[in-house]
This record gives sequence, structure tokens and C-alpha cells, in this order.
Amino acid sequence: MYASREDIGYDFGDDSKVGSKPVKPNPNIDGGWAWMIVFSSFLVHILIMGSQMALGVLNMEWLEEFNQSRGLTAWVSSLSMGITLIVGPFIGLFISMCGCRLTAIIGGVLNALGWILSAYASSVHYLFLTFGVTAGIGSGMVYLPAVVMVGQYFQKRRALAQGLSTTGTGFGAFLMTALLKYLCTEFGWRNAMFIQGAISLNLCVCGALMRPLSPKDLSEKSVVRSSSEDNRAKALSHSTETIKSNGVLGDEPEKKEEATTEEVLESVQHIEIGGNSGSGRNMYGLRMLKTVSQLTLTVRKGFALWYSSYFGAASLFTNRVFVAFIIWALFAYSSFVIPFIHLPEIVKQYNLSRQDNVFPLTSIIAIVHIFGKVILGIISDLPCISTWNVFLMANFTLVTCILTLPLMQTYVGLAVVCALIGFSSGYFSLMPVVTEDLVGTKHLANAYGIIICANGISALFGPPFAGWIYDITQKYDFSFYIAGLLYMVGIIFLLIQPCIQKKQPRQKSTEEAQV
Repeated sequence: MYASREDIGYDFGDDSKVGSKPVKPNPNIDGGWAWMIVFSSFLVHILIMGSQMALGVLNMEWLEEFNQSRGLTAWVSSLSMGITLIVGPFIGLFISMCGCRLTAIIGGVLNALGWILSAYASSVHYLFLTFGVTAGIGSGMVYLPAVVMVGQYFQKRRALAQGLSTTGTGFGAFLMTALLKYLCTEFGWRNAMFIQGAISLNLCVCGALMRPLSPKDLSEKSVVRSSSEDNRAKALSHSTETIKSNGVLGDEPEKKEEATTEEVLESVQHIEIGGNSGSGRNMYGLRMLKTVSQLTLTVRKGFALWYSSYFGAASLFTNRVFVAFIIWALFAYSSFVIPFIHLPEIVKQYNLSRQDNVFPLTSIIAIVHIFGKVILGIISDLPCISTWNVFLMANFTLVTCILTLPLMQTYVGLAVVCALIGFSSGYFSLMPVVTEDLVGTKHLANAYGIIICANGISALFGPPFAGWIYDITQKYDFSFYIAGLLYMVGIIFLLIQPCIQKKQPRQKSTEEAQV
């Protein structure tokens, strides 16, 4: 474990005292419009993640309508949830080229289109394309910008802001379940999906609220972060600097491209001013050339940033701790999903249905999960607490609960373990914060896209794997044990890599001294 935030190279503390020249903070950082960004992200989590957690209502309707197997029908919701996360790296390209606002608005339209087209489904395979793929990609195009924008607008209270915004998942699970049940009862599932598609258009409004910060504001925030890092002895400084050097290496080509394009734009403006006697058609052509030049510059810069983040000499994958973070994400999400799938069967096995009907164990997880996100966010933002340590402690608690849950045979014991699972799984709100601390704000969209892609793979294949284990062993216990052990492997990777990185600078300095 690590004793302080500085041990892993995070930049916390009083940023106003950093650097020789005081940086005038933007009033919208940690305040002002930043809270509108949190509100927008909160609504996105309600409409996207909440709706996906309520798909069980529609799944029963699809089973009755199409008379297909449960396994085949379940792939509709699994595809939607998995694709939402798996497309993260590609959505990072859209964000780099178009920005968070435009990406989210396009995603809102695509998500609503997926819901509406699904209302006319004639088979389960039709739903694979319209709901699983179309609505799933649209959801991913809104979800990633919602997380990234909160990270851009907050510096000192990032964990709390992410915690508040992601509580929309828990609220959405309750609200959307009740709404879909009502709509299916009153209007039928087809009309319910049509109405839900109309409601999903509000995602475009959420995207419109994602007002981008100016490059000056982002650079000032980066200066504060980098200056803070320079003034502290950090174990992972080598890792972080490797990633941030990617941006430095790319500055010169970007500046050359900007200079060339600015020369073209200035010449176009020159011609526009001096060409009043020219024809209107020529002026229109010049304006089109100016627009195309600006668009080309934006696309080239965005693609260059995205490409260098993944395939450049100083890509994200040169950060060993970040690679360990990806391996952890591959195993983590399924361990959270599996209890939701198998808990009803465990309750039935131990004859606890009567108590579970009064207060379902899955509801305990969902309710405590909301409070866990906020409380862990508040704790992580305390000046004397390390976000990394809070993140690791929550992971250790969750994996312990996953391994011990099958041993509980009473309702009270199961309820206590489920409450701990709900609270400790609140670390999901810390994932964007930890990612930003590892790679910086500039690479947050691309880096977090990889992390949620790994989570998507885990969510897509984890539950079927657990079902396969049950088919072989005829016991639910082994699903929890194997998921817990794989989860522990991911946590061990998180522990080992920082220790290796911590030794590297010392070894290097010794070699230099000998030379």
C-alpha cells in the first residue's frame, strides 16, 4: 500500500501555491458551469446506464413475442451494454476530431434512432442490429464525452464530481424500470420503445450543455498539474512523463500545420477583402475553401492526437501502470455483474424467497452503490487521503465479498455482504480520476476509452462464462470463486507495476553515476 498521494505521482494539494507566477483560475473550473456539466452527465447516466439496467423488463416481452431461447434473446441487451463500452477507443477519435459536444449530440440522435427502429422489430436478429449495435454505438458516443467533460471541468473536486454524476446509474435503474413497466403495460412494448426513443432525444440537450473549455483554460490547468508534479518526488513520474511527452513531441508538427493553414486562411481573407469587385460565385468558392481548410486542420490534429496516443512512439501503452490498469479492467466489471445474475438463484436455493421479496438483495446493492460513489468521492478529495489507496481498498473489499458471498446461507449474512458489494463498487466513480492522474487531461478521452472497452469485454463475456461454469459444475459457488480469483489477479497487477516503476529511476541514476 502507499502512504500518500505523492507515492504514485498524483498532483494534489494547494495548486495556488505552485509555480513562480500565479495562474488566474477560470471561474468555471471547480465551479460555475462545471456543475451544469455534472448535471448533464448525471442525466446521461440516467438515460443510458439506467435504461440498460432496466432491460430485463423488455427482455421478458421479447421472449414472449419472438419465442426464441433465453440465451439468444439475452444477447440483445448484452450487445447493447457491451458495445456501449467496447467502442470507447473509436469514440475517442470522434472526440479528438469533433469535440465532446458534437460527439454527444450525434450519439443522442443515433441512440434515439436505435430505440425507434427497434419498435418495428420482426425478429430477435433485427434487434441485434437496431438495438444492440445502433443504440449501443449511440450510447457510447454520449457516455464517454459525459465522463471526459467532468474530468476537464474539475481539478480539486474531481472525485466528488464524478461520484455525483455517476449516481445517475442507480437512480436511472429505479426510474427506468418503473417507466418501462408502466409503458409496456399501458401501450405495449413496441410503443414503449418508440416513446423511450423520443425521451432519449434529451441526450442531445445533455450534449449541448457540454460547453468546451477554451484551449487557454485547458493549458492553464495542465500547467498547474505539471508544475505540481515537478515539485514532488514521485514514484511514477517516469511513467507519467512518458505519456505526457507524447503531447510535447506532437507540438512541433501541430504548430507547423497550424502555421501553414493559417497562411492559407489569411490569404483567403486577403482575397475576400480585396476582391469586392469579383463575382459572388468566386467569393462563395473562397468561403468554401476557408471552411474546408479549417475543417481539415481540425480533423488532422484530432487524428494525429488519437493515433499517437495508441500507436505512437510514446503511446499510452508505454505506461506500464496504465497497461496493468487495462488488465485489471478486463476482470473487474464481470465480478460486479455476476451477483446480479446469480443472486436470485442463490436465494431460491436457500429458501429465502420470502425475505427477498420484502427487500430484494439486488436492490440493496443498487441503493448502497449510490451512496458508495458519493462517499468514496468525498473521501478521495480530502487533502490527506490518496485516491489510489481508496481505489485499492475498495477493490480489496469487493473481491473479498465476491469470494465470501457463496458461504453466506442466511438472509442477514447475504444482506450484509451485498451492502458491502454495493458500497465498495462505488470505486467506479474513481476510475476516471485515476485514469486522468496516470495520463493527464489531454489524453483522458483516449485512455478512458480503452478502460471502458476492457470493461465492455468483461461485461459481454463474463456472464456467459459464469453460466458455462454452472453448466459444468451445477453449482453457483464456483462462478463466484473463479470470478473473484481472476479479479484478484487484476488487483495484483495494479500492486506490482507501481513497485517496479518506483525502482526504475533509482537504477537509472546509479548507472549514470557510474558513467
